[in-house]
Amino acid sequence: MRIRILVLIGLVQLSACKFDKDGEREKFHITATTNIMADGVKALVGDSAVVTPIMAVGVDPHLYKASQRDLDLLFEADLVVYHGLHLEGKMVEVLHKFSRTHPVVNVGATLPPTLLISSPDYANTVDPHIWFDVHLWSIAMRNLKDKIIERKPTWEPYVNANWEKYKAQLDELDQYSAQKVKSITNQGQVLITAHDAFSYFGKAYQIEVKGLQGLSTLSEPGLNDVSSLVNFIIEKDIKAIFIEQSISPRAIKAVVEGCRRKGHQVTLAGPLYTDSLGDPEGPAGTYVGMVKTNVDEIVNNLKQHDTTNREPGS
Repeated sequence: MRIRILVLIGLVQLSACKFDKDGEREKFHITATTNIMADGVKALVGDSAVVTPIMAVGVDPHLYKASQRDLDLLFEADLVVYHGLHLEGKMVEVLHKFSRTHPVVNVGATLPPTLLISSPDYANTVDPHIWFDVHLWSIAMRNLKDKIIERKPTWEPYVNANWEKYKAQLDELDQYSAQKVKSITNQGQVLITAHDAFSYFGKAYQIEVKGLQGLSTLSEPGLNDVSSLVNFIIEKDIKAIFIEQSISPRAIKAVVEGCRRKGHQVTLAGPLYTDSLGDPEGPAGTYVGMVKTNVDEIVNNLKQHDTTNREPGS
């Protein structure tokens, strides 16, 4: 595998950068691994750069393998930005080798370890899904802003102005999320999803979360995982659980069927957007839109079944 990666990198280094007809380099190019990260970069750099995500809508970054096209995007970029914290599990070695000779920003590495949640499944690893805590995402984007300015000092006034606008949007989104989720946490409402992507969300907005799988989707949940979750849902009298846009719903549907067999009806809601944005033209096509869409979907479904929280006549 290591030899294959080195050979691919060597071949791609032969590819030429993009130049205009006068031989001048085209607009500054930034390649980001995930479309979530690419959206954050775009908010900061505006129209001063071409920002290209490697992973398309609906792609699971935990399982993604670099292709020849992806290596082209890396070597044609003036700057590469990746999430880090082992989110891009199968690309880590490529990105690490690439960073030795090219400008790369590992956004996760800019965050204080005290703000990260340790993984319960793997020693010495952390949960990479930081974007579900909007305040933590704001810190990450501020740090990314500084890294971009280090690379392009002449952009400082423009990027700082963009950051102030983006920060205001994030602050508003953080407050919106906190207020909405607070309406469903009075009587033990639990957010249950296909994999354990919402720990930061639960910690930030004080709601219990539970996933059928762990942090990564590399392995399939077993019968014991399904059976344990079924029993938990029945014990807690939970009425709605959620599928995710970038993960097969097969396993979570097995949970619904397991509940049905034991006489408990549970609604399969969603999809929630976890490791990818939605369609660019849709409501979840940006980071802000994705978070708001998720919050609304979670609250509307759990509040619908929370009889202790309903207003008179609802």
